[in-house]
Amino acid sequence: MSDIYSMPGHLIRRLHQISVSLFSEGMKSAGIDMTSPQFAALAILEENPGIDQATLAGMIALDRPTIGGVIERLAAKGLVERKTSPTDRRAKSLALTPAGAEMVQRMRPVVVETQSRVLDGLSEAEKEKFISLAEKITLLHNDRSRAPLVIRKKKEVSQV
Repeated sequence: MSDIYSMPGHLIRRLHQISVSLFSEGMKSAGIDMTSPQFAALAILEENPGIDQATLAGMIALDRPTIGGVIERLAAKGLVERKTSPTDRRAKSLALTPAGAEMVQRMRPVVVETQSRVLDGLSEAEKEKFISLAEKITLLHNDRSRAPLVIRKKKEVSQV
């Protein structure tokens, strides 16, 4: 049997495929046409109204082209509004529309359920250990990502 099946990179890629599939199935069964990055954007905007697109990208670890497409689709669905920043005419501040706020609330229980399914078959202790190790590895190698995660406390988030 090939060594590939026990290589961390291969296993992480496979787990990502499974996670995306479970998320898509959960959303489809709830009648919601949304992706995981779209949910992440909505959830962060719910907590941080008025941030700019670059800040949002950093907070969910997406590169500029990807976040641009995510925001474009969310705006087209009427879930996010973009306004010119009063302090920088080139920047756009982002906020949820009332429909966007409603969508986050509608999606949240589906997301919680699908996320729990990703680790089905593990004991609670194993789940905690897996999450702890995954967090440790992603933080350790965050700077190697093409879109590093920028963790900001609410007070540190610049309002544009």
